[in-house]
Amino acid sequence: MPPRTSIFRLRQRSLLRGILLCIGAFFLSLYLSGFPHMNTMHLSHWQTLAVLLACWSMVETIRCADRTWSLYYAGVLILLYSEVMILSMAVFLFFYP
Repeated sequence: MPPRTSIFRLRQRSLLRGILLCIGAFFLSLYLSGFPHMNTMHLSHWQTLAVLLACWSMVETIRCADRTWSLYYAGVLILLYSEVMILSMAVFLFFYP
């Protein structure tokens, strides 16, 4: 039997789940705003789904942070900063006319 990963176990911490949620929020936000065609970019109220997905990914990443300083903790902080940028982009595209 193959080893089970913690991606689908919501009670366990999973850094990979946080990363996948963040990337999913990024692509969903771009898709919902009509990104490939600049002339058709529009406001979509479904963008709140991308914002909630980005917030959930931040919570998952914060759960993986250790409270002592290490290189792993530094990597988690860098991931959190990138998730804040994706969250701000999703919020900006939500209010983009």
